[in-house]
Amino acid sequence: MDKSRVSVLWFRQDLRIADNPALIEACKDGSIVPIYILDDKSAGDWKYGAASRWFLFEALTDLNKLLNNQLLFFEGDASKVLIDIVKEVGAEGVYWNRCYEPWAIERDSRIKKSLKALNISVQSFNSSLLWEPWAVLKKDGTPYKVFTPFYRKGCLVSSAPRMPLEIPSNINCVAFEGSKSLSELGLRPKNNWYKKFENIWDVSSDGVAAKLRGFLDEGLDVYREGRNFPSKKYVSALSPYLRFGMISPNMVWYAAISEKTSKSEDRNLDTFLSELGWREFSYYLLYHFPQLPSQNLQSKFDAFPWHKDTDDMLEIWEKGLTGYPLVDAGMRELYQTGYMHNRLRMVVGSFLVKNLLIDWREGEKWFWDCLVDADLASNSAGWQWIAGCGADAAPYFRIFNPITQSEKFDSEGEYIRKYVPELSKLPSKYIHAPWQAPEEILKHNNVELGVTYPLPIVDIKESRQAALEAFSRTKLQVQA
Repeated sequence: MDKSRVSVLWFRQDLRIADNPALIEACKDGSIVPIYILDDKSAGDWKYGAASRWFLFEALTDLNKLLNNQLLFFEGDASKVLIDIVKEVGAEGVYWNRCYEPWAIERDSRIKKSLKALNISVQSFNSSLLWEPWAVLKKDGTPYKVFTPFYRKGCLVSSAPRMPLEIPSNINCVAFEGSKSLSELGLRPKNNWYKKFENIWDVSSDGVAAKLRGFLDEGLDVYREGRNFPSKKYVSALSPYLRFGMISPNMVWYAAISEKTSKSEDRNLDTFLSELGWREFSYYLLYHFPQLPSQNLQSKFDAFPWHKDTDDMLEIWEKGLTGYPLVDAGMRELYQTGYMHNRLRMVVGSFLVKNLLIDWREGEKWFWDCLVDADLASNSAGWQWIAGCGADAAPYFRIFNPITQSEKFDSEGEYIRKYVPELSKLPSKYIHAPWQAPEEILKHNNVELGVTYPLPIVDIKESRQAALEAFSRTKLQVQA
């Protein structure tokens, strides 16, 4: 290693020092100037939402500690900021790990071209995915549009994900004047909303390690069935850490496999690994179909008659006041914790787009602002799946009934009682559909429908039928 050679290491969605390919290679090359640039300009409409910005602040705080407080913070158009830094420090090389958002790909391509014109070497690496999206294709060279063949015939028969890499033995950072403090980036929301998150998320390398260990000990061996029950701690809840790269999918993949010989049955392991596969598929779709966040992948849905003037209904859904306890519990969990159990994401999403007939993009925007794990690939792919308009989407007629979902996956109402406390005293028999409870039961348990808890905003059967009729009209219009 030539310590006299200085390179810029640009941290982005890889906020860790373990299993960080760019960091390892940059350290081999000599001394590094480690930087983070908050680039809202390039991101445009997809700049970090409020909840993500809080998580990002905490993740950067932790990374800075791991780098002995030598991480440098900047803000602005990375195309200009990065090149200015390179010139100022006399860097001979720049290293980063790849991002896959369309706006990031375009920006990074532009930056790489500008740096090479200055005779600055640029090296980029994969630190966020198990398989590069361009490396998994069908035999005819086209991308997969269905998950199972993508994962089973594409990913799993290709090369195995690389093993996690060790932390470099020597990270020699070079000081640089002119950076901002982390607090000057303005990442923390101005209100105290995020305060609720602080008791829920340990945003640190120790915190993510503990989260992973807890899942391997308590969740993996029952994951196949247990992941469906929102009141149980059988899911990993690693998504925000993966989103910001505080842990790599490679680390999670091999940590889970290492449990195979101990407590986890193969079917539970396989199901969990396939969920990592779904994350890969989301990025894969975003890479090959960059219109994913804003346009229906199935163009026939362009003619779908979404309801107009839905602000009131949308706000009711956002606040968790629909009158359907499971839907309301999910929406309140989101706002209170910055997270929502995956089954609930499907339930509340289905309710919005099929029972309320509100455009899936409205839900996508709300999730983007409220989720600490808001990820452009997973968020947009998930909403298109729910709406039935994406690649390998759920059939449109699959409309989640919030009452039967509640009875099946929250039978005793534990999840509902936690997030809809005004119903907490109701017997389990009635908590899923309180309007079906006898008046004396409601009164005895301090529930007054329309006052202490809202009446349903739509009839579940009638709204389901209206959705199916709207879809039928859409198909006829397309055929015509």
